[in-house]
Amino acid sequence: MPRGQKSKLHAREKRHQARCETRAYEDAQEAAEETSETAEEFSAASQSQPVAESSSPLKEPQKATSTSTLILSSSSSESDESSCEESEPRMQKGCPFEPIPTTTILHQDMIARRAMVLLQHLLHNYNLKQLTTKEEMLKVITKKYEDDFPEILRKASEKLEDAFAVEVREVNSSQPSYNLISKLKLPNNGRIRAGRGLPKTSFLMSVLGIIFIQGNCASEEEIWKILKKKRIYPGKKHRIFGEPRKLMTHYLVKLKYLEYRQVANSDPPSYEFLWGPQAHAETSKMKILEYLAKINKTTPRAISILYEEALKDQQKQAEARDEDNTDTTDQSTEGSPEKSPPASPTPVDT
Repeated sequence: MPRGQKSKLHAREKRHQARCETRAYEDAQEAAEETSETAEEFSAASQSQPVAESSSPLKEPQKATSTSTLILSSSSSESDESSCEESEPRMQKGCPFEPIPTTTILHQDMIARRAMVLLQHLLHNYNLKQLTTKEEMLKVITKKYEDDFPEILRKASEKLEDAFAVEVREVNSSQPSYNLISKLKLPNNGRIRAGRGLPKTSFLMSVLGIIFIQGNCASEEEIWKILKKKRIYPGKKHRIFGEPRKLMTHYLVKLKYLEYRQVANSDPPSYEFLWGPQAHAETSKMKILEYLAKINKTTPRAISILYEEALKDQQKQAEARDEDNTDTTDQSTEGSPEKSPPASPTPVDT
């Protein structure tokens, strides 16, 4: 190939790569700016509709309705306390705390801003399937905030966990590097399909939460009624989650995280969702409840009815593991021959 054509081809490839990286960064930036909104979307999705309206025959409608109220009330009270702690004027009006010095408030505000910048960078690298080194992070937050790095990383990690259900985890200690690790063992570290993109783990965990809250079985109609209120529509591509109906009824069902079945004797046919075997294997009602409680700024115990059910489920899982371990031990004991006395050492020719 002539040198001129090679240089043109190389330049075209570089422009294409630059466009892809710019698009990836913009997607990551938009996602980062809405992490709080995303977390609120899903916490609200798990609480916004009483079960009594569902067309699916659910087992415990009153439980889900009362639980929704509990989540809402717990969330709002925690929110009031949080804003009371963070806002100086409100503290002066009646919050029982000493006023925080203005310099401290300004410093905390700048740390929060640096955390958002770091969060965007982590998402950008995740989108491009690249690790993020500690050296990169320090450059991103600037030398001025180097001493605040642990606090900035903690805040960024918490926001990512709330919004995307991923952990910021060190994956290379020799040259400190970090990656975003999905809380569930979804393919491609939460992307579902191979390729670039943002994690879908929070969507799955939130749908599992809706099913749990709705009495361990939720009608398709009810789930979409909830998600539509948060601008997540079947057949319409979502910026983070892609086409949500296909994600639920195809990918997550195929991966056995969700079970999608026709309601018995329904005419015209209607469908409902349950937890799939992979969801039962990888998570638990308690873990899902902890996730929902965290993004609602409350504790699992505050949601007493669901907490009791999650606790019972946790105990059953522990008993099942103990039985499996006992069976394995018994089988290995029965299948092994009686041990003979140890033989005296035999010299080995060298």
